[in-house]
Amino acid sequence: MKIIPTPLKDLYIIEPAVFSDNRGFFYESFNEKKLHEAGLNYNFIQDNHSKSGYGVLRGLHYQNNPYAQAKLVRVTQGRVLDIVVDIRKGSPTFLQHFALELSDENKLQLLIPKGFAHGFAVLSQTCEFLYKCDNYYDKASEGGIAYNDPSLKINWMISEKDIILSEKDKHNPTVENANFNFTYSS
Repeated sequence: MKIIPTPLKDLYIIEPAVFSDNRGFFYESFNEKKLHEAGLNYNFIQDNHSKSGYGVLRGLHYQNNPYAQAKLVRVTQGRVLDIVVDIRKGSPTFLQHFALELSDENKLQLLIPKGFAHGFAVLSQTCEFLYKCDNYYDKASEGGIAYNDPSLKINWMISEKDIILSEKDKHNPTVENANFNFTYSS
């Protein structure tokens, strides 16, 4: 397993060692010990699984403190463009975003710390998306940012006419009007 830093501090790509042969493949999708050895101390307590069709865009979501969630995300079928935005006030990368294609083919994962808004757009006909969380869902602390906030300049890699949003995500505010309570600490 490789743990690869990204341009956004504390955000990591996890690249598993995949063993393939004529029967298929095998890989270790999670190993707490290896994360701890790399100084990444998470206690994942909840797994989530979604299935979506082409054009579905989920995000940008977060949960405020004290119910913030770190996530380890991956795709088991299909492909998505995964986006995270640093919303930690005082961070050297505040309001910068990072994009990574996650797919069943590349088997990459993204380790997203607390203090980042997260979303993804489905690029394949269908997609199954899994994520581990280190805190439970808390409706009262959830927040969102408009996927098309012009200040973020995110290219979701799908046509605007093809984007499918939930009713909730249709009403997410811009960053300027979003309510988040994260502060960066080095």
